[in-house]
Amino acid sequence: MRNQDPVRGEAAVSAATGIVLVIPSNLKHLAPPIQKLIGAVKQQANGLRDNGRAVDYAAVECAYAEQVAAIESAAHQCTLEALAIDRREIEVRGQAYVRVAEGNGTYFTMTGPVEVRRGLYRKVGERNGKVTDVLSLRAGVVGDGWLPHTAQAMAHYHQLGTSRDAQQAAQQSCRLPYSRASFERVPHLIGALWLEHRANIEDKLTQDFESPAEAASISVSLDRTSVPMEEVVPRPKGRPRKNAPKRSVARNYRMAYCATVTVHDGEGRALHTLRYGQMPNCDPQLLCNTLANDVLHLKEKRPDLKIALLADGAPEMWNLLESNLPASVFGPVHRCIDFWHAIEKLAAAAKVMCPDAATAKAMVWRWRQLLRQRKDAADSIRSEIVASGCETIVADGECPVHDAITYLQNHAERMNYAGAIWKGLPIGSGNVEATCKTLIGVRMKRCGSRWHTETGNHVVHLRALALSDRWDAAMAALLATQRTSVRMRAA
Repeated sequence: MRNQDPVRGEAAVSAATGIVLVIPSNLKHLAPPIQKLIGAVKQQANGLRDNGRAVDYAAVECAYAEQVAAIESAAHQCTLEALAIDRREIEVRGQAYVRVAEGNGTYFTMTGPVEVRRGLYRKVGERNGKVTDVLSLRAGVVGDGWLPHTAQAMAHYHQLGTSRDAQQAAQQSCRLPYSRASFERVPHLIGALWLEHRANIEDKLTQDFESPAEAASISVSLDRTSVPMEEVVPRPKGRPRKNAPKRSVARNYRMAYCATVTVHDGEGRALHTLRYGQMPNCDPQLLCNTLANDVLHLKEKRPDLKIALLADGAPEMWNLLESNLPASVFGPVHRCIDFWHAIEKLAAAAKVMCPDAATAKAMVWRWRQLLRQRKDAADSIRSEIVASGCETIVADGECPVHDAITYLQNHAERMNYAGAIWKGLPIGSGNVEATCKTLIGVRMKRCGSRWHTETGNHVVHLRALALSDRWDAAMAALLATQRTSVRMRAA
């Protein structure tokens, strides 16, 4: 048999004698879970071989995931124990620390909590000061024992949906076996850290960003959308009624800001979009400062990139964009009212001017082509609408023709769509409209939701990173700020 099939013969010998796995004594925690997994696989394989029956393999997958998770937890335990330092005094960032206690500490991994023996240290000279441990310092632990990637993964789940959704999704993947409260608390720890370090990290991310070779322009857009906020209702004067709540709150919608910086090709097609958001009650100037800084970095690396400002007709949006991206700093800047907002205004006027739907549709189509082909199209269309004599007609409580005339008159200088198309610039602010929906609408406007400014900002900024394809790079830079080297002092 061995002469005919040497490979098969060697396999038979190995199966008969077994394979010896040597585990060093300092990694002894790995031995029991590995042995348990091997036993489980052996039992499953022997029970299924040569009988032909159907198998509930989902149960097999879950069983193996549990066994492999135990091995992973044991690996973390061995590694964390190696991070511990058995010294009475250590030095951290030039400060001396002395060991004040010793005991077991719990660290939370992707597969569950792990207990490790560690010492607790306090800064020399600080009576009753905060204590720390070497493991947390060296590994960059987040909060009270959350390992970095574990905290990052929980934050990513949370920016996608609620803490309940995050917990259920993690359970389905047989990872992160933690409570809903943990999925609520840990992501906000990451969010708070991000807001603390975001200025420096975002600056570095933009400097490292390489515009695609086919990039020809940058568009900057700004818009607003509503967010349900929880606000305290002032107590009425006088004695409160019986059983009145001690703290009354109301759910009110307030306006949040969304913004985008999009790199386009020579025909105005979007290649990559950086998305930004900010909760109500925050200064929009801070958001615009970030936009201007990112555009400046992109222009420094690619001075040939043209800049276009895009927004709807709200004066506030244009005041913010034009004051923060002046031509004196950024060079020639093309300004355009969103093309589709303009068409929406004209379509409403056309319905009044031409009761026949087909005629109105043809009129709007002609205006669309005119706007895309002629620089002075806005003035020409306005004259045509004024000549119709329908300005005072009321439809559904509004005056669409009057509104269109006013819109064209106020924004004619920002309706040079023909010039933008000739330069290969975009004329629509669809990127920021989509950002309002995906960044705020999908995540923040769930049924019954209501937000506070601080915690809402955590979710908005983390979600903006994920939607901008910056998540991995941003988290790597953020978690690096938590790692600290420890110097061992002489005993």
